[in-house]
Amino acid sequence: MRAELVFSRDEENHSVIAVSVEAEVDVVCQRCLEPMTLPVSCNNRLAVVWTDEQAKHLPKNLDPLICEDDCALWELVEDELILALPAYSYHEQTDCNQLLTALGESDGIQASEEPRANPFDVLSQLKRSKD
Repeated sequence: MRAELVFSRDEENHSVIAVSVEAEVDVVCQRCLEPMTLPVSCNNRLAVVWTDEQAKHLPKNLDPLICEDDCALWELVEDELILALPAYSYHEQTDCNQLLTALGESDGIQASEEPRANPFDVLSQLKRSKD
């Protein structure tokens, strides 16, 4: 993981932190449920404020970082990584297809041997008893 934080002041004298993070994160593929490594990167500019009222008055190009007492920089980097994660993580389509095909072949043999009962058989029995 690589994290870079640059502290400065902008033209309106706001305390600004430019956050740049690059990391490889281990997640679970939502298609095949196998583990995968996902590269994640983010760049953000945060203005340090102490109250919600100050946050409301920030320019649109700055996100607020509300610090009541002190700010743990490691937690800031961790939060930025969490926000940069996609909602769903997937392997490449070909990788997942190979895994799912292998899983389907082993499960398909067992499933084809067992005949399934028709859930509507009960209705046909009821119809016969009324006739």
